[in-house]
Amino acid sequence: MKIKRYPFLIFMLFICTLLFGCWSKKELRDLALIIAVGIDKKDGKYMSTFQVVNPGNVAGATQRGGGSTGLPVALYTSTGDTLVEASRKASKQISRIPYYSHTNLVVIGEELAKEGIQQIFDAVERNPQFRPTANIVIARKQTAKQLLSVLTPIDKIPANQMIKTLELTEMMWGENVDTRLREVIESFSLAGKEVIMSSFYVDGNRKHSDDQNNVRTMEPTARLRAAELAIFKKGKLIGWIGKEEARGVLWILDKIKQTAVTVDWKEEKEAVSYKVVRAKTKVTAQLRNGKPIIFVAVKTEGDIGETFVAIDFTDPKQIVALEKVMQQEIKAEIEKAAHVAQKKKSDIFGFGEVVHRAYPKEWKEMKKTWDDKYFPKLDVQVKVESFIRRTGLRTRSYIQ
Repeated sequence: MKIKRYPFLIFMLFICTLLFGCWSKKELRDLALIIAVGIDKKDGKYMSTFQVVNPGNVAGATQRGGGSTGLPVALYTSTGDTLVEASRKASKQISRIPYYSHTNLVVIGEELAKEGIQQIFDAVERNPQFRPTANIVIARKQTAKQLLSVLTPIDKIPANQMIKTLELTEMMWGENVDTRLREVIESFSLAGKEVIMSSFYVDGNRKHSDDQNNVRTMEPTARLRAAELAIFKKGKLIGWIGKEEARGVLWILDKIKQTAVTVDWKEEKEAVSYKVVRAKTKVTAQLRNGKPIIFVAVKTEGDIGETFVAIDFTDPKQIVALEKVMQQEIKAEIEKAAHVAQKKKSDIFGFGEVVHRAYPKEWKEMKKTWDDKYFPKLDVQVKVESFIRRTGLRTRSYIQ
């Protein structure tokens, strides 16, 4: 019996070798690697802009001493009644198959964002090539196409310039947020949590932003710059929040990694700079007499980065007094951010989700009128603890 089985086993092994064929292979020369997609609305139709990488020019473009003189990316635009139609119609211009697996950025025009973004993400989510980690930004006071048309000097691929700028400014300053595709889609199905996104605009002369000379000068005539945070409600752009209020949003969301807080000291304005090196925020909820209360507790640790007044850092009382001033400044930023969001009736902090987790039964009733009844009048109590860990190499300032 064992001898009779050998031919059968050999036959099965032979069949298995046929299963390793590259039936779904895609050659690089046949693909259009789309690194970024811009979405606008024009004459009632969707206008999609595709930033396509030119593989032959990317390596050469990053070398200062020579290499290819061609542009590292190409821009293609097509329109359609739907995003899928616009994507398919792009084949009339692009000689390769659109490939979205490398799409790291989606830019939405401001006017389209005001109309609503829920419908555009249906097509994006259904496409198996799209990464859930793709960054989403809003084009401030311009179209997505205009934003993607700007040539950038350091990062040769403009989409990478925006992504890296977003990640760096969130980490080092804290007035912009790195919003991903999955976060946006999740917000559509969550009651008590609205989405926020960072925005970009073209700073300088837009007429020459797509000119190769823009990246051949020491100071580009046009450059991409991160702007305010976009506030959404039920999938529609309803307003903007910037500067200290924007940082207050990130304090609440526990997204502050590092930043610098400048405070007044005695009679001197903006006298001391406090470099935050660690921060942690905890948000909790309580119900009192049927009304929800939110508690925001923030702890920060940092160093003294700069002073413009005479402070004796060898005196513990001076340190404690300065820490209290830091606490008041951070608390004010958080309260301003909460006030702006409550005024616009958009729970960008996810306070509703906090209440939901703490009081699931009560939330079933509250969620029906959360945006219009509970959130605008929500009692938000803020507590900040700031600690100065180091004062630098100088303990006594030479400034008198």
